[in-house]
Formats: sequence, C-alpha cells, structure tokens
Amino acid sequence: MRGREYCATGSTRSRRHRDKALRRFLLHISAAVVFGAPAQAVADDQGAAWNYSLTPYIWLPTIDGALRYELPPGSGGSPTLSVGPTDWLDLLNSGLLISGSADKGRFSLYSDLLYLSMTSKNDGRVLSVEDTVTVPGTRVPIPVSASLNLDTRTDLDGLAWTITGGYRLVATERSNLTAFAGVRYFGVDVSSSWDLAAEISLPGGGVALPAQGQVGSDVDLWDALIGLRGDFDLGEGNWSALYHLDIGSGDSDLTWNAVLGLSYAYGWGDLLLAYRQLEYDQSPGKLIQDFSFGGPGVGARFRFD
Repeated sequence: MRGREYCATGSTRSRRHRDKALRRFLLHISAAVVFGAPAQAVADDQGAAWNYSLTPYIWLPTIDGALRYELPPGSGGSPTLSVGPTDWLDLLNSGLLISGSADKGRFSLYSDLLYLSMTSKNDGRVLSVEDTVTVPGTRVPIPVSASLNLDTRTDLDGLAWTITGGYRLVATERSNLTAFAGVRYFGVDVSSSWDLAAEISLPGGGVALPAQGQVGSDVDLWDALIGLRGDFDLGEGNWSALYHLDIGSGDSDLTWNAVLGLSYAYGWGDLLLAYRQLEYDQSPGKLIQDFSFGGPGVGARFRFD
C-alpha cells in the first residue's frame, strides 16, 4: 500500500528534534541488545536446544482515534473524522491474531501478527475541516458541530506485524526478564463517508466540505522498537504474571504497546488472560492521529521442541 496523501503540515522544530533524539536512542539501544551479549553467554548457548511456542489469541479492544484526510488541491478543505470510542466486536468483519517465539538459551526471536477488517457506523463524526483556500499556504481548522453530523461510516483494513530479537537478562526458576529490539509494521487502508445536515462554507464564500462525500487513504508505517518482557511465578502453584512493554518511532511520531496479564500452566502449555494497549500517532497533518486499541484478551500458548 502506498500513501495517497497530497500534502501534510510539518512538525515544529522542537518536535523534530525530539523525534530525532528518540530515533537515535532506539538505534543505540537496539545495537546494545543485538551486539552487547556477553561472549561467554554466546558460547554457552551454542549447545542449547531450540524451544518454540505458538499463541493464537482473541483480543477485544475499544478503538478510538481520528483520521485526517487530504483532498486534491482545489477540491475544498481537508476533513478530520473521529472513529469511536467503540468496542471491536461492534465493528469487526474479520480478524486474525497469532504470536510465536523461538528460544535458544538466553537468545530469542518473537513475532506477533494482527490483521483486522472492520466497519464503524455512526460511532464517529466529522470533527473539523481545514480551510486551505482563503489564505493560500495556511491551514485554518473550521469546527463542525456534532448536530450537523447525520451519518458517518468508516471502513478500515489494517495489518500490524512485529518481529524482534531478544536477550534474556534474568533467567531463574521463578522469573525471566528479556530485553529486545526489532521493528513493527502497521499498514492501514481506510475510507470514510459522511452525511451532514448542511455543507460547510468558507469564510469568504465557497464550499470547504460538501454535505455528502467520501474519501479514502492508506499508509504504511515502519517503526524501530525496543522493550522488555518477562514473567514471574505467583506462589508455588501454576499461576504466573506476565508483562510486555515496547516503544518505538520511525514513520510514526510515536508507537507503544503494553501487555499485563496472568498465565496458568498446563502440561501442553499455558492459558493466558491479559490486558493490551496499542497506540499509534503520526505527526500533525498525517493520516493517523492519536489512534488507540485497548482491551482484554485471552489466548492459549502451545509449547513444543
């Protein structure tokens, strides 16, 4: 998918400096994780056996955020539409969620794949439209009253794929802690249609946004990640706690993903209960604005050699 945005407002100088600093930090930490493993640990792990796990899961997040579309020059303003907040089950057309890992001694590979296709009907609205005509070269937002929104529909197809390499910092009988670095891809193809009670007019005359319309766009985001994940036993039984936190930047201004949950061990693997929060935000003027997916999930982790 290639982006079809026609133009975008730039970030402020301070925001650009912050983004560059974050990306340099991610690069340095990633290099430390990948190349900083002790030589003795590398030698010790040469004879270790590979262990694998596969985890299909169900995730039921509430989805919230805003989509900022660009229209071709001369066709009016640039509308911003909200999506949600609403539950995924109310929107979902289809989905696939699965993760897996491969471990050899203290070293590990991890991947998570999330595909979703959903439709939001009347769960959002047109928030504003930018006036790019009255004063050429400037963007002036024109708020759109909620009372003018009669109907809004958004169709979204998205794919998120994370792949990381990690090194286990702590490995005891009761706890594990792994530092990792990697990348996450997030591809989104969206289209929205709206029905307003009246068209939105420009201050000097003309139409900023027609009463009815449809617009679409897509974007591909690649972000470098660093993070920590691990688990620890709860008492002497089969229960344990698990956690995962990563943060990244690249094509996105900021993305982060957090998981906190419980695991119950069986002979075949583990039953998982967790809460997950996934956030994405591009710089001002881009398509994805403060998008969040957050909610409970349940999965089964199958272990094998």
